Amino acid sequence: MATLIRSKLSNKLSNAATAVSNKSQAKVSGMFAKMGFQAATDEEGLGFAACDDLDYDHRQGMQMDILTSDEMGGEGSGDGSALEGDSHYQRDGTGPPHSASKDGGPTNELSEVRPKITAWEAGWNVTNAIQGMFVLGLPYAILHGGYLGLFLIIFAAVVCCYTGKILIACLYEEDEDGQLVRVRDSYVDIANACCAPRFPSLGGHIVNVAQIIELVMTCILYVVVSGNLMYNSFPHMPISQKSWAIIATAALLPCAFLKNLKAVSKFSLLCTMAHFVINILVIAYCLSRARDWAWDKVKFYIDVKKFPISIGIIVFSYTSQIFLPSLEGNMQKPSEFHCMMNWTHIAACILKGLFALVAYLTWADDTKEVITDNLPSTIRAVVNLFLVAKALLSYPLPFFAAVEVLEKSFFQDGGRAHFPDCYGGDGRLKSWGLSLRCILVVFTLLMAIYVPHFALLMGLTGSLTGAGLCFLLPSLFHLKLLWRKLLWHQVFFDVAIFVIGGICSISGFIHSMEGLIEAFKYNIEE
Repeated sequence: MATLIRSKLSNKLSNAATAVSNKSQAKVSGMFAKMGFQAATDEEGLGFAACDDLDYDHRQGMQMDILTSDEMGGEGSGDGSALEGDSHYQRDGTGPPHSASKDGGPTNELSEVRPKITAWEAGWNVTNAIQGMFVLGLPYAILHGGYLGLFLIIFAAVVCCYTGKILIACLYEEDEDGQLVRVRDSYVDIANACCAPRFPSLGGHIVNVAQIIELVMTCILYVVVSGNLMYNSFPHMPISQKSWAIIATAALLPCAFLKNLKAVSKFSLLCTMAHFVINILVIAYCLSRARDWAWDKVKFYIDVKKFPISIGIIVFSYTSQIFLPSLEGNMQKPSEFHCMMNWTHIAACILKGLFALVAYLTWADDTKEVITDNLPSTIRAVVNLFLVAKALLSYPLPFFAAVEVLEKSFFQDGGRAHFPDCYGGDGRLKSWGLSLRCILVVFTLLMAIYVPHFALLMGLTGSLTGAGLCFLLPSLFHLKLLWRKLLWHQVFFDVAIFVIGGICSISGFIHSMEGLIEAFKYNIEE
């Protein structure tokens, strides 16, 4: 009898302990599910879904955890042992990126909330990208294209605005209720989805290569334009353009030590405002010479050999597709993205068209590759010094982005990395990692020294990667991912953009290479 009583009592205690354990495990499972983690086995997920009472307790527990996280510090504010010690859970590879920190460690969404940006702030970022220093080469495009060059500035704005919208559309898919759900987070995710399942990572590699080329070429262009502006500002000094480029690169070497862009970003607004002031000064000077404008020089014929280079210059001045997915994902109201794209590209189209036309009318056939070189020496030095300062302060942005892409592709790709991590266990950059960054800075200098042709390099980059990232890939991805939902006119637009973009890209690349070869062969200075 006593044995039977002890057996029943033991069974009750065991059942009670099991129930408490199940409830606690359900709460933990729910917590990890909300934070972007998945159960390691399907049986655990099915068991959790089948327990209605445990699900109710989990929901109540989650609410209490959220309410008391600020008072008690929350689980995410501790030492993280609960996350690291649970071997039954792992990161979901398809989850949102904000579930992990930059170094790959898990974070708690309850204790870390990313600030969202408004449509105006997003528009400001897009404006910085498409109305930067490279508008200085647009009058040179009018020189070789005439009115067709003006039309191309308008056409490129319309097409880039459209491809930016369809690129964002590729981030979304409809759920069972017909609601759009964001299932991808970046340009690379879209490319990988298009190549899956046969080549699940091929598209991402292609996009990464294009991004690296464009970012590094942008850095080279900043060094080229710095050397060019300084040489033309002080032509009587015994310093060549190549020497000025070396001096500018010496000032850029500290970029190799960058871990983040917080310090650099403080100057972005000041740089952009300075650039707008410089544009206004150039336009004001041109307006002062309105009586001498050479309207008869603007014609409908084009220079067949050099106009494709102008196409690359114009396309490159509109490139912003690389960061549009992350920008849209950080907007407070993603539904305002289309409106933001419309007004930013309309404003860019008007300002670029007016700037290019007015500058060309002022100097006509004497228009140089960098339009500020046409200014009188009295004001050229002041304007160019501001532009050099802007170029040097803009250099860290594409440089740091290129470094991040390279490090994630070759040094931080989990077990698939080709080389060991550049960072030590304490998060400090290793000496050889710092050396690789310095080599990248020196590489941009060498390219700027041996190919000191701003317009040709800009045209080459725009034809090679700009057209691919802005025209070809977005239209191709849109057709591949959303083919069954597209209307006939959308299919027509995508196919037309792909064909026209491909022709412009190939012709621009060929003629830019011919121009560079000719300049190198005959030692033609800019």
